[in-house]
Amino acid sequence: MLLENKAAVIYGAGGSIGGAVARAFAREGARLYLAGRTKPKLDVLAEEIVADGGQVATAEVDATDETAVDNYVDAIVDEAGRLDVSVNVIGLGDVQQPLTSIDLADFMQPISTAMRSHFITDRAAVRHMIPQGSGVIIAFGGSGATTMPGLGGFVVALDAIEGLRRQWAVEVGQHGIRVVTLKSGGVPESIPLDFPERETIINTLLPTTLLGRLATLTDVGNVAAFVASDQARTLTGTAVNISCGAMMD
Repeated sequence: MLLENKAAVIYGAGGSIGGAVARAFAREGARLYLAGRTKPKLDVLAEEIVADGGQVATAEVDATDETAVDNYVDAIVDEAGRLDVSVNVIGLGDVQQPLTSIDLADFMQPISTAMRSHFITDRAAVRHMIPQGSGVIIAFGGSGATTMPGLGGFVVALDAIEGLRRQWAVEVGQHGIRVVTLKSGGVPESIPLDFPERETIINTLLPTTLLGRLATLTDVGNVAAFVASDQARTLTGTAVNISCGAMMD
């Protein structure tokens, strides 16, 4: 198993992307710590993972709360003895409107949330990864060179996550810590079935791909598990593109 004997924390595990990563990590043998703002969702996921033989613990944690995250990661390391992987896939609370009409607060919301949350969770993990000389930091939703109208500050926030990834990578690489983002170009299964523009979004995204398909949640989980594993030991400071060619590097 790719992640056997590795301890991994996933922030935003109650969402569809976080759940996909958690299931893949569990299948590959990781000891899981699932964090989010809605513990009942985490507990349902945990029951599923335990039923399949996985090791998992859940906690209600606000990933934008510096003290809460620091204390949570300290507790994980006290229990597991180490932290090997930290994944942040929390929602950014973005308001998607044209820049000409969006309020400043709505524009800044995803940018502020992304930078605050990713910096806090990354730093909390890195503090423990440096002494052990290894670790992997993973973020989801990295951006590409193109965008589309009406997304407000969402893609700007993704660009900021990429910038933070590069900065962390150059500062912690000497300690054996890898920092990687995943970019998908959109995952249809992550869009709620009752979302009014769901089909329109999917029909807009699909023609932009080279393979004629979009990433599935299973794809996301599988790639995340590979990136977190020692088989990807040469990957750092980069984005892993699973957009089926929709984003050209």
